[in-house]
Amino acid sequence: MLSILDRYILKRYLGTFILMLLLFIPIGITVNLAEKIDKILENDVPFIEVLKYYLDFTIYFANLLFPLFLFLSVIWFTSKLANNTEVIAFLSSGVSFYRFLRPYMIGASIVCGGALIMGMYLAPMASQGFNEFKYKYLKKGKKDRTQSNVYRQINENDYIYVSYFNVNEKKGNDFTLEHFDGNKLDYKIKAKKIEYNELDSTYTLFNYLKRTIRDNEDVLESRKKFDTIFSFELEDLTPVEYIAETLNYTELNSFIEREKKRGSSYINRYEVVKYKRWSLPISAYILTIIAVAVSSIKRRGGMGVNLAIGMSIGMIFIFFDKIFGTMAEQSDFSPIVATWFPNFVFAILALYLLRNAKR
Repeated sequence: MLSILDRYILKRYLGTFILMLLLFIPIGITVNLAEKIDKILENDVPFIEVLKYYLDFTIYFANLLFPLFLFLSVIWFTSKLANNTEVIAFLSSGVSFYRFLRPYMIGASIVCGGALIMGMYLAPMASQGFNEFKYKYLKKGKKDRTQSNVYRQINENDYIYVSYFNVNEKKGNDFTLEHFDGNKLDYKIKAKKIEYNELDSTYTLFNYLKRTIRDNEDVLESRKKFDTIFSFELEDLTPVEYIAETLNYTELNSFIEREKKRGSSYINRYEVVKYKRWSLPISAYILTIIAVAVSSIKRRGGMGVNLAIGMSIGMIFIFFDKIFGTMAEQSDFSPIVATWFPNFVFAILALYLLRNAKR
């Protein structure tokens, strides 16, 4: 059962966090709209599309920056408690500092649960709408997927290559498929052009040439035009760059497993997205402890000093998160280490600050 102290702090915790979101999200929308309004008007974007975009933007923005909003909100209201000597009154009444932290941890659990649901299911849907709008209206002419020199392993034995694939027209040039039996090349298919037929999910190959490797003599087969079925889908050939962000957690796990079998070079990028869906919500606990430890002490500079310290720590956390995430995406650095390392470092900082705050 929650005590009066628990209910009081929990109410302030959640209320200030929601207020912080309600204050900063409109500011983010206003700044984004001011930046994009010229292109929106230039491209005659329908008003309903703009509304949908900013609904997606709100979810995308809140999911991305919620740790910073939470951190600042905890520092804000805890600093007010400290300035009003309420923290001293609580601790002087015989309440230990760990007991004082209890409602904060309950609040962090509620926020963490909400962030998990948002990150696993709501944010992916918002990310899809957000990115599709961006590439359709705001980044016209820019491609959201690799279309040149596409090289993919589509299963355990087959590798494909296309020098250029036009996703809109569903046509490609200089197509090659190599089928291996173990380490030995079994056959190779080449075509000057490849075209996807949406009606029956088949592919048409032009200037088709198949070379089957035999011990004594290779077998050649050629046709001007050849219709066939392949084991890969069009989206598998050229997946959008932000595909991992648009998949819910179950879909993302299945997608990563398929991509691993195909030997995709973007596995690290996909796994960073996967692990961040866990690491960011868990950071709610770590940042809450740091915020309480920093702001529960009444300082000479008042709330402004606490906010300045908090803002600095929050920005360093986001900086660490971005830097290590980028390292994992663009190198062989472990994605799980990259996504959890900021939490590990700040957890140590949280324990240090908590130990000093108790004194």
